[in-house]
Amino acid sequence: MDRRSTPDGLPTATLRETIAIISQVMAPNVAKGVIRRRPNVVGMVERFGLDAKGIRQLQALSKKYGRGPLMLKVPGKKMAVVLDPADANHVLEHTPEPFATDEALKRSALGHFEPDMALVSHGEARQTRRQLNERVLQSGCPHHLFADAFTQVVEEEADALVARTNTRFDELDWPTFQRAWERIVRRVVLGDSARDDRTVTGELVRLRKAANWGFMHPKRKRLQQRFEQHLAFYYQQAEPHSLMAMLFHHSTEETDSDQAPLQQVPQWLFAFDPAGMAAFRALALLCAHPEFAARALDDVNDTPPPDMDCLKASVLEALRLWPTTPLILRQSTQPTQWTPGEMPAHTSVLIHTPYFHRDERYLHAAHRFTPEMWLRPDGERRWPLVPFSGGPGICPGRHIVLLVTSRLLAALLRRARWELHPPGKLSSETPMPGLLSPFHLRFRLERFSSDDATTA
Repeated sequence: MDRRSTPDGLPTATLRETIAIISQVMAPNVAKGVIRRRPNVVGMVERFGLDAKGIRQLQALSKKYGRGPLMLKVPGKKMAVVLDPADANHVLEHTPEPFATDEALKRSALGHFEPDMALVSHGEARQTRRQLNERVLQSGCPHHLFADAFTQVVEEEADALVARTNTRFDELDWPTFQRAWERIVRRVVLGDSARDDRTVTGELVRLRKAANWGFMHPKRKRLQQRFEQHLAFYYQQAEPHSLMAMLFHHSTEETDSDQAPLQQVPQWLFAFDPAGMAAFRALALLCAHPEFAARALDDVNDTPPPDMDCLKASVLEALRLWPTTPLILRQSTQPTQWTPGEMPAHTSVLIHTPYFHRDERYLHAAHRFTPEMWLRPDGERRWPLVPFSGGPGICPGRHIVLLVTSRLLAALLRRARWELHPPGKLSSETPMPGLLSPFHLRFRLERFSSDDATTA
């Protein structure tokens, strides 16, 4: 086996291989917009199948170098890419020590709008902020205290969305869906009074666009200040049955100034954005697989109130097939030992989730819609599936995301019959594409009558 490495060090990719990884794996994902997606670029990457090319590149390197992270020849920066599922698991399970979440590139990007968020904090500050997130989002509990209130929000907005779509040539496109989704997110996070506050959403969008450029874009400090003042208004209101009310309750219980409660909120608003993309893609998957959609609808109509397991599985499959966090970054805080050799401290460690989610060497039917894998008792623990990252750094809001997305899909399926347009965009007879742009999806609907709705 060909291994280029320093004495007692990890194998190192050649300059040509490093350039291939940067151009075929990292560059397309950075170009798509790491913090705020660029629709035109996403469409181009989908059209030319660039994500699939990146997966094949990493598979070739895995075959050549075997187990162990592979160091890259990046001038002025220590960087490694993980090629083995067990190694990726090891990195995520050993977060934040010795693999910290506040990796330098991530910190430079998120610093534009949430510099004191738990994800880019370290040490005691990270622990305090992470605990606050877990309490507010109730990350250890699949059924949030405000689940019923969130469900009511979803039902109301789904009704408005279907009614609006029904008067617009019976077609649902991404901009229409996104506006409805943003109303849901504002009501869930900030409270009902924020339903039509597109200003706060717009401020975060502009900050996220700047964050796409990381350290290369100057901070928009005045805009950031206005955004934080906007959040402070809703924090002081602490509207009942909102995450902001839960935050106000838990943050005022503590005297620890390291909590930075308002700095945690932008991440919740930000994380809901890709969740909407996952829900829209899941709707496309259900249209392409009507038998499973019928099963999911039966699940929705069961009594007592169902857990929406089939619809949650559809969202998880959308996240597996097209991860909304394609690049998971960690940074080693000390030298770490691996079977092939030692990784130096302060190395940026890259986990490319599409490579693991679509690797047919480990996953049966890796390129097919297989929601059944999430319905098994060990489904979410099967490796290497990390739709919400993994280990101690797993997304603390994953249960709320699955709650809101599955309830929205249920509400849409109960109100109308949906068809992907054009129907051949996805097919159960062919492998799923390497990327599916949510920005270019369209659906036609036939709204159920009141009698149909009772039997749907």
